[in-house]
Amino acid sequence: MVPEKDIALYGYGSVAWKEHMEEWKKKEGDKHQVNSDNELEDPDFPMMDEGRQPLSRKLPIASSKINPYRILIILRLVILGFFFHYRILHPVADAYGLWLTSVICEIWFAISWILDQFPKWCPLVRETYLDRLSLRYEKEGKQSNLAPIDIFVSTVDPLKEPPLITSNTVLSILAVDYPVEKVSCYVSDDGAAMLTFESLSETSEFARKWVPFCKKFNIEPRAPEWYFSQKIDYLKNKVHPAFVRERRAMKREYEEFKVRINGLVAMAQKVPDEGWTMQDGTHWPGNNVRDHPGMIQVFLGQEGVRDIEGNELPRLVYVSREKRPGFNHHKKAGAMNALVRVSAVISNAPFLLNVDCDHYINNSKALREAMCFMMDPTSGKKICYVQFPQRFDGIDHHDRYSNRNVVFFDINMKGLDGLQGPIYVGTGCVFRREALYGYDAPAKKKKPSRTCNCWSKLCCCCCRPRKNSKGKTKKERKKKTKHRETSKQIHALETIEEGIEGADSSQALQTELEKKFGQSPVFIASTLVENGGVPKDASSTALLKEAIHVISCGYEDKTEWGKEVGWIYGSVTEDILTGFKMHCRGWRSVYCMPKRPAFKGSAPINLSDRLHQVLRWALGSVEIFLSKHCPIWYGYGGGLKWLERFSYINSVVYPFTSIPLIVYCSLPAICLLTGKFIVPEISNYGSIIFMAMFISIAATGILEMQWGGVGIDDWWRNEQFWVIGGASSHLFALFQGLLKVLAGVDTNFTVTSKGGDDGEFSELYILKWTSLLIPPTTLLVVNIVGVVVGVSDAINNGYDSWGPLFGRLFFAFWVIVHLYPFLKGLLGKQDRTPTIVVVWSILLASVLTLLWVRINPFVSRDGPVLQICGLDCDDR
Repeated sequence: MVPEKDIALYGYGSVAWKEHMEEWKKKEGDKHQVNSDNELEDPDFPMMDEGRQPLSRKLPIASSKINPYRILIILRLVILGFFFHYRILHPVADAYGLWLTSVICEIWFAISWILDQFPKWCPLVRETYLDRLSLRYEKEGKQSNLAPIDIFVSTVDPLKEPPLITSNTVLSILAVDYPVEKVSCYVSDDGAAMLTFESLSETSEFARKWVPFCKKFNIEPRAPEWYFSQKIDYLKNKVHPAFVRERRAMKREYEEFKVRINGLVAMAQKVPDEGWTMQDGTHWPGNNVRDHPGMIQVFLGQEGVRDIEGNELPRLVYVSREKRPGFNHHKKAGAMNALVRVSAVISNAPFLLNVDCDHYINNSKALREAMCFMMDPTSGKKICYVQFPQRFDGIDHHDRYSNRNVVFFDINMKGLDGLQGPIYVGTGCVFRREALYGYDAPAKKKKPSRTCNCWSKLCCCCCRPRKNSKGKTKKERKKKTKHRETSKQIHALETIEEGIEGADSSQALQTELEKKFGQSPVFIASTLVENGGVPKDASSTALLKEAIHVISCGYEDKTEWGKEVGWIYGSVTEDILTGFKMHCRGWRSVYCMPKRPAFKGSAPINLSDRLHQVLRWALGSVEIFLSKHCPIWYGYGGGLKWLERFSYINSVVYPFTSIPLIVYCSLPAICLLTGKFIVPEISNYGSIIFMAMFISIAATGILEMQWGGVGIDDWWRNEQFWVIGGASSHLFALFQGLLKVLAGVDTNFTVTSKGGDDGEFSELYILKWTSLLIPPTTLLVVNIVGVVVGVSDAINNGYDSWGPLFGRLFFAFWVIVHLYPFLKGLLGKQDRTPTIVVVWSILLASVLTLLWVRINPFVSRDGPVLQICGLDCDDR
């Protein structure tokens, strides 16, 4: 039996433990039974300490749910083969153009379905063990060994992103269930607004009361606006009277805090002619939004600032990067990269969390959930980020515009987690700073991978690495030498105020690091510290001075920021592009779905804002497709798995589906107006093929809902908005992307409003006219007109014309039903008729009248029927 001292020495489950078990099995393995996981099955073997057990585990979908789904996917592929065989071999002679157009569209839809479906082949969910995390890293009576985390909050316009919402997000971060000395919150104000600065000052004061209240009573959620708005009776479970008193007092404090924040917002509505002035009488440096210096202010986390109970508070830092005319600031991606550099200089935590200003921490243990993966001693080193699903408040019960996006977060993301992980680093994502710096994932002990990124092994024979007498390639020898030189220079590069000094420092290494990270010795030194942290002897003044330097406009010039380091530039959806680059370097990501949602945010619930949001996402995908980072041709020879590549390809080509979708949705109206159809007279064989196709589509959706835990309402809303978004936002994104890449015409996006004050769901009925509404409205009108014309024609031509009409009507109603939420969005409020409805009613009536006159259903199409009356008029 293995001695207990060996278990304590090596640590159960570690690499050293497994190597020790291999040696032990060679000597005494025949005396004891050892399973495949290197665990003894001897009943006398002592139980393992729970703190040494895995921090998480995979829970594959039950085979009774996933196997029928896989079988159905294969069966649907077979049916697709028979379907296209029938469609291609049975053209419509009198409507050849309509038939050919429909077949081309259907082929594109089939390819799109394959790209979307196969990455869902191996879905899984994960389970975390927070108690084991505490047992491993938080010993009683000792300082916590949990890793520090830097949290980023980004905001631009305080008038569209209300400061009260941002303050609630910050308060939920400061009150998170995590060691306070390990948490640092950085708020990026990319609009350089004094309103945001003043609201953060008020927030830091209120946090001194709010944070101890949250931790004392362990309340959830820890954003006061949503905590006090919960419709629950907190007195029914015989709570302690002290809690009742303190809760009421805290609610009064919060109401006063809201009054102060709203007062700041009211004052900010009118900007003084001479600009804003701070309390000390000096002008606010950010009065000119496009031309101002970098600003940093530490509100909390410094000596002397504690809560009302005398306890330490997490660090809270305000950051506004420098803006100058003539520089490309790269929008949100540039602001996030500035936060990465500032945080590296001030706190340098090894892990980072990215949230939007309206996404508060709904689960106070969310950071611990992420650490169960990041700090796992066996698999954590390969994980670049942990993504949480996005959940939203303030959405109407019917979710008219599919704002929850449940199908993506509960079905697609589970499938991706079974491959290589989620494909984007969006809001609510905890990621490893090392991976963001452009480093490759830790290599596995396998044969060396190809060094060429070409898509074919035959395209570049000269890329094969040459080995020396010791069997090592030139790249491996260079990498080993570079690592040895880097380790020698860590001490020299950590000098804060005097830069890089010492006789042993390598000028070549210094130049190489400066080309990659920029000319900041402090920041470069931070990139070489594996477990994060800054030198204890560094003065705060020197650190702040260096922090101002790293957020200057010209800092990124002639460096790899935005190319290989940090958030990648070139797309408004920098989260997808950044995640793609990480996966190409061999990293994997994890999807974590705790029972209590980790984060919650606000979604644009009215039609116009929702379409603009989808437009931004689709435009980013088009930009990636037209760039060198397109997953169709980039990243071969790296660590990207094929099914993961399929998901990335699908994420950049889906806007192109808008063209065949609009064409396909126009075909029913054309068929009804012309009397033609895209399908010839169907035989018994054709009927079976079409029925099998429809049944397989419905069955696939049902099985997806079953293993994904998605309701029929959410699934159907997703299908409807796929048509609505494809017919509007995706089409505009496609043309705007082509104009931007080919003609250099850039598009400026407005920030989506994050809240309203006119009551619950008040924004749902707001209709902001935009050109995005034109294509879906046109599709609705022409299909409704087609239905009217088709029915009128059938009435005029008699009983025999009703049979062929049913197929065309079904096709048209399919389009109308999918656009029904869009139609409701155009109607606006139910208690009044908006002007837009009157305008469209007049337009629709005019169109119908003109068509009615043109068709004239009461007159035969062959002209008036002339018959012999039987009278001879000439006889008179």
